[in-house]
Formats: sequence, structure tokens, C-alpha cells
Amino acid sequence: MLAAISNSILRALLAPTCAACDRPLDAPLNGALCLTCVRGVPSIPPPICPRCGDHHPLLGVETLCGRCRSAPPAFDVARSAGIYDGSLRDMIHALKYQRRRMIGPWLSARMKIDGADVLHGADAVVPVPLHLFRLWQRGFNQADDLAVGLGLPVWRVLRRQRRGPPQASLLASERLANARGAYALSQGTRLRPARLKGAVVVLVDDVMTTGATLDACAAALRSAEVASVRVLTAARAVAARPLQRPPTRHLSIVRR
Repeated sequence: MLAAISNSILRALLAPTCAACDRPLDAPLNGALCLTCVRGVPSIPPPICPRCGDHHPLLGVETLCGRCRSAPPAFDVARSAGIYDGSLRDMIHALKYQRRRMIGPWLSARMKIDGADVLHGADAVVPVPLHLFRLWQRGFNQADDLAVGLGLPVWRVLRRQRRGPPQASLLASERLANARGAYALSQGTRLRPARLKGAVVVLVDDVMTTGATLDACAAALRSAEVASVRVLTAARAVAARPLQRPPTRHLSIVRR
């Protein structure tokens, strides 16, 4: 009863809206997302590739997809909380491009549930880094926000050493070339490689599309002799659905 009264007062005084869809929140005390968006997150249906986690309707049980068979990725396993579509896509766009960072904790909580097997036994999570210019431009790294909420130590041991166009702006055929050689161990990690040697780490990012960025990051971690590189993302652009470019946006280089 008290919660219902409190929610009514908040709705009347502040008229809060969902951080993803901007519809009015019925129960703002329950979080920044409306029930419609939360329930609308599309799960990845089986069968999925046991290596990269992509959905392939014709895969058999424990059968690798054609991409993983022909060009095995540098990571051991990848999983995602849902398909990059519907309300999950709206959440990630609001987080990244509208700086609605209050969405991050909910996404992390969902990732902990759907990626429990990937996180189990890991020593740390490693957020995929942004180039320093893009980090300054955006003001935060969404992968870092997601990593912080996963309940494991966060090791910021990678850096983006070459600036390039955002992966989301490229066609699938262009992403591999753009990511190749773009990531490396951070300076401090190169000086103290024992921190990573033999460790089990989980790479964290918001979206996995072709996997080019995560593969490049995993290759950099492999150079430090980690025991295992796993991948966990909030969303996955599955092969059965075409990739969609993000909405047109105009970002000022002046931070607000």
C-alpha cells in the first residue's frame, strides 16, 4: 500500500518516463524502465552455436556454426542477454546515444542471469575500451558501466590504440578490417603481464554483431597468456536478422 501511494505521488509530482521508450512510468520506484520494455526483451532462441552464441535455425546440438568452423574466434565462448532488437535495442541506444546511464544496472542484472555460466569461475571482467577521443566525446564507456554491475573485479587492461569509425556505422564486411590491430594491452599491463597470465577473463560489451571487435580484444588478451577468454554482451545481432544501423544522431564535440 505504501509503495502504491509513493508511486502515485511521484507520478503526480515528477511525471517520470521510461528511460528507453519515454512512456510514463506506472511504478517509478521499481526502476527507470517500464514493464512493457522489460517484458519485451527478445531472447535468443535455440539452437545456438556453442562457441559464438549466434542463433542458426539449421544447427544441430553442439554443432559449431560455419563462421566458427572456418575462422575460429580468439575467444572460447560468447553469450548475450537477448537479441539486438525491440526494446533491448531501444535500451542500448538510449544508454549509448542519449547517455541514460540509469539503464546500465538493469542490463547488467539481466546479463548476470543469462550469462551465469560464462561468469562462473571467472577471475575478472574486462570492458571493451573506447578510443580516448570517443570516450571524451561520449563522457563514459557503456561497456565499463555494464562490467561494473556484474559482481566481479573489473580489470581495465585493454586500450584502443587506433581511432576508426564506429563499428555500428560499417557494413559487416568492413568491421573485421576496422577492428584488426585496433586493440592492445594497456601500458601498465604490458609492464606487469603476470596479472593476466593463467587468468580466466570475461570480455564485456553492449552489442555483439559480427564479433570482430571482441575477437580483436580477445587476441590482445591471448598475448598475455590468459587461460581463457569468454565474452558476455547485453545484446546479440543474430545472423537470422539483418543488422540495423543506429538512428541518425548529431553529437557535439563539446561535452555537456
